Amino acid sequence: MKRVICILLALLVGMAAAGCGSGPQETASDSEATVDIDLTAMSATVVYSEVYNMMVTPQDYLGKTVKMRGTVATTQGNGRTYYACIISDATACCQQGIEFVLNDSYQTSEYPSPEDEVVVTGTFDRYYEGEQAYIQLKDAAME
Repeated sequence: MKRVICILLALLVGMAAAGCGSGPQETASDSEATVDIDLTAMSATVVYSEVYNMMVTPQDYLGKTVKMRGTVATTQGNGRTYYACIISDATACCQQGIEFVLNDSYQTSEYPSPEDEVVVTGTFDRYYEGEQAYIQLKDAAME
């Protein structure tokens, strides 16, 4: 009986470990770029947790291609407009967001308006303004 329980526990641990990894991996079709982390395919709770991890440990995500869906928010500063994709948690009480900068194929007039729903895909990056570090999806494209 103990042997059966040990085997079942070992199987459960193995299955749990197989589910853990460096994050969701997805290879897109030939017409799309490879997406390393597809937040659009995750539950609201998992997305919120993943975005939190991106904010806390950005070094783990640098250079990865991220796809996300959310609501656009904008703010003005340093002579420019900043755009962010805002994601709510499962209960919609808390929000987090990641700034995005669309690639050069977009004109300023093509940027979304605040409160628009968007899906953006871009390369996760960290940059500094003064001594303050910020994260963003650079060279992003909208669907």
